[in-house]
Amino acid sequence: MSANNIEGWEKRSLEHQKQYKQFLQRADKSKVLKILPDLNDEAFAKIDCLQCGNCCKNYSPRFKTTDIKRISKHLKMKEGAFIETYLHLDPDGDYVAKSAPCPFLGADNYCSIYEERPGDCARYPYTNEDVLLKRPQLTQKNSTVCPIVHYVLEKLITVK
Repeated sequence: MSANNIEGWEKRSLEHQKQYKQFLQRADKSKVLKILPDLNDEAFAKIDCLQCGNCCKNYSPRFKTTDIKRISKHLKMKEGAFIETYLHLDPDGDYVAKSAPCPFLGADNYCSIYEERPGDCARYPYTNEDVLLKRPQLTQKNSTVCPIVHYVLEKLITVK
């Protein structure tokens, strides 16, 4: 990730939360969804997730039943042992990682279960799908965690 793409993004994102909120409330959904894939690809081409890892360092995805089955099989663990070792139920009743950073995140920001990672991880940061508009509070929160979300929102608020 080059310095000009990441440097100071956290501060700018916090400063622009009001603009993001206003944009997300009044966005032309069809227009945004049409340009989102290109903005998503542009952001991922400019920003290297492995230089950041904020998502894995600070938050946990939901581990759905299908994720638990797939990952525990990959790790050659019984599902119950996998849950007991790595997960707990959050206040919403979802299984999430017991600790942060994610227990599968390496010091090099690589995921040790990348090919089997939870669906939430594979979809994050939702910058190529309608979740960006459907869950504006999540999008705003993600813009303070992920430079890709910040990048996409900055581009979107300048589109006329």
